[in-house]
Amino acid sequence: MSAVILDDLQSRQLIAQLTAEDALQAHLASGPQTVYSGFDPTADSLHIGSLVPLLALRRFQLAGHSPIILVGGATGLIGDPSFKAEERKLNGADTVAQWVDRIQRQTAQFVDFEASANSAKVVNNLDWTAGIDLLDFLRDTGKHFSVNNMIQKESVKQRLARDGAGISFTEFTYMILQSYD
Repeated sequence: MSAVILDDLQSRQLIAQLTAEDALQAHLASGPQTVYSGFDPTADSLHIGSLVPLLALRRFQLAGHSPIILVGGATGLIGDPSFKAEERKLNGADTVAQWVDRIQRQTAQFVDFEASANSAKVVNNLDWTAGIDLLDFLRDTGKHFSVNNMIQKESVKQRLARDGAGISFTEFTYMILQSYD
């Protein structure tokens, strides 16, 4: 039943494209796996765009896999530049922390945190990024990212193409911080 989940999601047109589909099917068929989806706290509640990934996590859990809800306590402090015409307003740490708590509670309506074999977990990326030293981060992580590749990302290209808009260093480095997840 485990590998059937991809067929189910595809039949519902919830998957636009896959990389190495046969390998993924085989991996899912080999036994229970762990899957995750991330949610940035950019408001005090989840939004309609969160519904599909939450339902997918639920379907994976029903198929025997263990879902992880990754709440972006760190990435939420920066703000995802995707599909934004201008830079997001930076929210304070206290505000983002409150939103993280609310999102954690809201996700409990979709996945089972009490399941015996494959209970869901919530993790917050602020837990493993808060103590990172900037110089260590730039030396150890930044060297693995090509600015040439980063400026080819659609979210960056759109912002650079707008007159007078641009993208801040903070938003530009969002994808590097997100890669830690």
